[in-house]
Amino acid sequence: MPCTRRHLLGASAAAPLALATPALAQSGPIRIGMITTLSGPGAALGNDIRDGFNLVVKNAGGRLGGLPVEVVIADDGLRPENGRAIAERMVRRERIQVLTGIVFSNVMLAVAPVVLPVATYISANAGPSQLAGEACHANYFNVAWQNDNLHEAVGQYVTQQGKRRVYLVAPNYPAGRDALTGFKRFFRGEVVAEQYTRLDQLDYAAELAQIRAQAPDALFIFLPGGMGINFIKQYDQAGLKDRIPLFGAAFSFSQDILPAVGDAAVGAVNGSQWSPDLDNPLNKAFVPAFQAKYGRLPSLYASQAYDTVLILDAAFAAAGADWADKDKFRDALRAVSIETTRGPFRFGNNHFPIQDFYAREVVKLDDGTVTNRLLGKVFSNHQDAYAADCAMP
Repeated sequence: MPCTRRHLLGASAAAPLALATPALAQSGPIRIGMITTLSGPGAALGNDIRDGFNLVVKNAGGRLGGLPVEVVIADDGLRPENGRAIAERMVRRERIQVLTGIVFSNVMLAVAPVVLPVATYISANAGPSQLAGEACHANYFNVAWQNDNLHEAVGQYVTQQGKRRVYLVAPNYPAGRDALTGFKRFFRGEVVAEQYTRLDQLDYAAELAQIRAQAPDALFIFLPGGMGINFIKQYDQAGLKDRIPLFGAAFSFSQDILPAVGDAAVGAVNGSQWSPDLDNPLNKAFVPAFQAKYGRLPSLYASQAYDTVLILDAAFAAAGADWADKDKFRDALRAVSIETTRGPFRFGNNHFPIQDFYAREVVKLDDGTVTNRLLGKVFSNHQDAYAADCAMP
């Protein structure tokens, strides 16, 4: 059995955490390739993934599972062709065997054919439906969620709140289509309109005019990063915030967005598998440690990246010096069952998490901070709808 060693998240951490140490060690660092979005409209998401990941690695002395690691970071710029080129360099020339970090599903789908035949990919964010069902792959693991999941929770919550006519807005790319599919899977009312916007769109005047004309009971959006910032501000400026309640997944109301949006987001309800006020010891240590290190509250992207490191730590510890044996490393990942910032974690048969989902409300604290507060649990031990189509046991 592996022993444990303790490390602190940071100077302000409320409690120390235990990282695992294997019985065997290996000389030379394990190189972990991080392809993420560090420039353009989605840069804040990639920054939080990078910072949440490094928070553990740096405070653990650059070791996971007792083995030395080196994180190699590259910016995809939200361009699938960039992500694919970086992946080819990492796995073919640099022989990197473990990768993570991709934010957007269109980049993930471009990278998957390059990486999955030869390396292990463990996602801290993107979870396209294509990789959850029939095209699931033994070398692909997702720590965050399947794309539909957070939207499914909002569809269920909006139904519970008695909303009957809902207008839907999302960008036209794989995660946008998964988002609206997920919402509709659990929403039991009428979809007034289903509108797809450009992935780089920042002006929503035409969409807001159509929403005003349709006068739905509620609006559901999936617009991450800069898209969400612009839309929510324009929604408020158009005088619609107080007329048509705003709902969305956490991506449109995450901490990477809220400081820029401010009061315009207050009162909106969103779905997530994590919240900064989630009541468990690990989360209570993580949130202040991240804030002390980086001078801002963490987003769900940071929490997902942090959890990804904890899972890698457990898998490296279990595999030990044999971590480069892909079968042994996959078996170690499949078997991971640990506490994370969101509570207990385990993978389903398709290597996506089975977990709880919550409704959160955007609130303004007494000190002026705009953040999220839990309203209640929507799903317990929820698994994605595509797992049944995955042939892996």
